[in-house]
Amino acid sequence: MHSLLSRGNAVLAYTLSVLVTLTFACFLSTIMIDYRKEATLKTLKVEVKNLPEYGVGRKLNDLGHITFNVDADLSSIFNWNVKQLFVYITAEYETPANELNQVVLWDRIIKRGENADLHLKNIRTKYYFWDDGNGLKGNKNVTLTLSYNIVPNVGGLPLVGSIGSHSFSFPSQYS
Repeated sequence: MHSLLSRGNAVLAYTLSVLVTLTFACFLSTIMIDYRKEATLKTLKVEVKNLPEYGVGRKLNDLGHITFNVDADLSSIFNWNVKQLFVYITAEYETPANELNQVVLWDRIIKRGENADLHLKNIRTKYYFWDDGNGLKGNKNVTLTLSYNIVPNVGGLPLVGSIGSHSFSFPSQYS
């Protein structure tokens, strides 16, 4: 009749077909969930300095120093299909040189089972807030936004922006 190899091949092909079907069904069960959550951001201390950049040219650029608070409860995002969250805060602002500037200031990875209720106070930026020029001094419209990438067990990697943002202005004098 059939050899051992052809029977093994049939069993393996059937098993893989069932697994692919189940994986796709699992993906479909969480695709319509709205993962946006409310976040509250507040700046406490805002400074701007004019410092030389690293490297050869050594031209003067603006460096922003910010201390901020974050309140967001992301624990309800976790379901059976969420493995971890990559949470980050970006600053968006406009300068005469560029219509849109986006800078990541802080980030954190939250794994399943860890505390995802963020109540952070007096947090300093994790990364430098450099501007390639003098676009921070006196800038009246800088917006902080909390966003997160969801790393699922199955499916795409959605990029989700939280509900709510915070706008602030930099001082018009260097410190």
